[in-house]
Order: sequence, then structure tokens, then C-alpha cells
Amino acid sequence: MPSNLDVSLTHATDENKFLVVMQPPSQLPAINQMHSWQIKVTSPTGTPVTHAQFAVDGGMPQHGHGLPTQPRVTRELTEGTYLLEGMKFSMNGWWEIKLAIQSPEGNDSVTFNVVVAPDSVAR
Repeated sequence: MPSNLDVSLTHATDENKFLVVMQPPSQLPAINQMHSWQIKVTSPTGTPVTHAQFAVDGGMPQHGHGLPTQPRVTRELTEGTYLLEGMKFSMNGWWEIKLAIQSPEGNDSVTFNVVVAPDSVAR
């Protein structure tokens, strides 16, 4: 795993169109257990981005495989906050969660690094 791996759960998108915050479950589920995350999307000035659509991808860069499930954003919970369901980590290690965002404000993408370790919270 890279020593300088950015595990922040708040990132600007690649073209700086959005600020995205990933909110994991309050308690990290066990390996191979399904779980949900929340995704908050705002403009750079903090205005919630509504009516967005997402493509979700990712995997383990060090192992060369994708996500073990096909997670998807199922609904908008509140203005600019979305529910990502169907997440599962099948082993400990470095995972990437990649989001492609389409909205009336434009399209952009972002990648989050998550490290899953035994008896720890995802980072």
C-alpha cells in the first residue's frame, strides 16, 4: 500500500465541479457483510447537488480485482445526500470506491481510498 495514501472521506471531484463526502456506516461491518454508505454532494460553494445520478466502481488496486458486489445509489435521502447500497468488502486491505456523478450542474468523478483492517474502522 502506498505510504502516502490519502484516506480522507472528503474530496473535490477530478474537475473540481463538486465536493463529495462519503459517510460510512457508524460501525464498520464484518468482512463479507453487506452495508450502506451515504454520499453528500455539494457545489464548491456548499450548495447541495440534487437529482444526481451515479455510477459506482472500484476494487483492490494491489490485487487487481473489482468490488465483489454491484453497489448502487438507490435514492436521494435529503437534498444532496444519497444512499449507496450493496457495499461489501471481501477481505482486509486497500479498496478504492470510484464515483462517476451526473447532475444538472455537470458531470465529474472522484475516487476514495478505504483501508479495511481487522478490528478497525474504515479509513
